[in-house]
Amino acid sequence: MPRLLFLAHRIPFPPDKGEKIRAFHILKHLARRFEVECGCLVDDPADEAHIATLCRQVAHLEAQRITGPGRMMQALVQLRPGRPLTHGWFREPRLLRWVAHGLGSGRYDAVFVSSSGMAPYVMGQPRHPARQRRVLDLIDVDSEKFAAYAATGSLPMRLVHGREARTLLGLERRAAAAFDHTLLVSAAEAARLAALAPEIAGRIGHLENGVDFARFDPGKPWPSPYTAPGQKIVFTGAMGYPPNIEAVTWFAQQVLPRLRQRSPPPEFVIVGQNPAPSVRALEALPGVRVTGTVAEVQPWLAHAAVAVAPLTLARGIQNKVLEAMAMARPVVATTEAFQGVHATPGRDLLVADGADAFAAAVAAVLDGRHQGIGVAARAAVLAGHDWAATLAPLDRLLAIDG
Repeated sequence: MPRLLFLAHRIPFPPDKGEKIRAFHILKHLARRFEVECGCLVDDPADEAHIATLCRQVAHLEAQRITGPGRMMQALVQLRPGRPLTHGWFREPRLLRWVAHGLGSGRYDAVFVSSSGMAPYVMGQPRHPARQRRVLDLIDVDSEKFAAYAATGSLPMRLVHGREARTLLGLERRAAAAFDHTLLVSAAEAARLAALAPEIAGRIGHLENGVDFARFDPGKPWPSPYTAPGQKIVFTGAMGYPPNIEAVTWFAQQVLPRLRQRSPPPEFVIVGQNPAPSVRALEALPGVRVTGTVAEVQPWLAHAAVAVAPLTLARGIQNKVLEAMAMARPVVATTEAFQGVHATPGRDLLVADGADAFAAAVAAVLDGRHQGIGVAARAAVLAGHDWAATLAPLDRLLAIDG
């Protein structure tokens, strides 16, 4: 069986958030055709408990632990003109030596790298054997995310984010030029990178996200986690992530007060790990609950009246939207959160922007005016976001005889 090097900036297990979900399913798919050796970083102490499980799923796992304060110091020490903080943040000397030894010895028939932060581990390394295929998964155009932070933030972080946007775009362009193929999570993200870097447009494609329909199955007898009566409006996501923080803050402060005028008033439940202090502070508002880390999000979705995705700083495809739809829940999303989802607004989910329109859409669901939208939602993601179908192009891109 051919051997593949798989690199990820976070341990790709468990598949419980963002890029870890995507990386896990890609790794699982590739393991059917390759003997996979996985190199990754572990930046959350809670993830260390999962190292043994992932070891059993790959031929070899090289997981190196990193710490937040130490990484920031290293990133600053390694800062150079034109180099993003990302470069130093994800650079781990022991993992770098392991990758260099494997590539230098001709150990791998193919290479798959997840995220721009891990691309420097491979860039400039010899290609042995010569037929070795190398694929980079940028996922999102992260430089655009930092550009958005710079446009909406305040000093001094506006300057920091502006510099990161410029230097990270440079890294994205150099990385894409060094790999045979570069993937983004959606056609829109791929088109955006091609517009920003036309010299590499011919190397850019997209690989969409899917849903684990066996895990997100509304037919299972999920026990209700809600103890108080009343309709629940749920948001799921990593709650230390700035776009999620902004989204729930806006909803709690601008949208929920409009909905709390109903009788009885609904409750807004924020479900996700590592809530920032500003998210915890939202519990001081009437009708807001913050759960912190939960074992599974499925019960919280299954027994909610509606799931919301009120993001304005969103890139690529939102797993929270796909998962809520897979659980046959009515979903109300902003235009930004809807991008990349194969679904029809008004039939499979509702799309609304602005506090008044968003509140009206949620109220319509709570009033029962969109019967059947949950069933349509699951049907839409079953048709458009099955992992087996979305990952099939990888077989061609990494074909060692192609």
